[in-house]
Amino acid sequence: MHPMLNIAVRAARKAGNLIAKNYETPDAVEVNQKGSNDFMTNVDRDVERLIIEVIRKSYPHHSIVTEESGELAGEDQDIQWVIDPLDGTTNFIKRLPHFSVSIAVRIKGRTEVAVVYDPMRNELFTAVRGQGAQLNGYRLRGNIARDLDGTILATGFPFKTKQHAPAFINVVAKLFTQCADFRRTGCAALDLAYVAAGRVDGYFEIGLKPWDFAAGELLVREAGGLVTDFTGGHGYMHSGNLVAGNPRVVKSLLFSMRDELSEALKR
Repeated sequence: MHPMLNIAVRAARKAGNLIAKNYETPDAVEVNQKGSNDFMTNVDRDVERLIIEVIRKSYPHHSIVTEESGELAGEDQDIQWVIDPLDGTTNFIKRLPHFSVSIAVRIKGRTEVAVVYDPMRNELFTAVRGQGAQLNGYRLRGNIARDLDGTILATGFPFKTKQHAPAFINVVAKLFTQCADFRRTGCAALDLAYVAAGRVDGYFEIGLKPWDFAAGELLVREAGGLVTDFTGGHGYMHSGNLVAGNPRVVKSLLFSMRDELSEALKR
């Protein structure tokens, strides 16, 4: 096993145990509002602290980027751990058991290691660049759908950027006439992991942050899929506008979405 994957798995499992423990004691969960429709809990903070502790023990000089603490610069700027301690916080708060820990390692700007862990189902999705993606040790291959006919698509509403609502609703309306159905689960990391596992055929979302998709992106790629921005390029690292699926599904998604996008979403 890749040594950094080993540490990422250890951190994710410890974090998942802490999340599951807190899930059983909802009265001890403190909720704060960070921004419009954006929440965090004491569990997010505690889990983040635990993950950082595990990483620092083995790699004290690496840099770390987390959802709650921002960038923690280390002596080694070339290696960066990108962490979402609890992706799906709203689900956790509402006691809807669908959330995950997401950990990615980027070396010189390329994601090399990815872990997405669902503690409620004990499902561990892992990937190392060039070595494929796995779920609990079994190799993943994405879906082989040839176009949108019969596909299940996953997405997330742009609840933090509601100025994009009209374009988003137009895109959904158009795609709904071509696919079989939609899923909207409230956890981007698991959406991408499910694309890698073939549980959903394609995925798109507006305005994600790097910690939402850094690990999931590598899972999709290593399962034979494609990840692009809304124009088929690689600008999603900055825009957070993401399309994922097998190459044919992505091509069909981009073609169908093209005429419904606002100018802001084409950048």
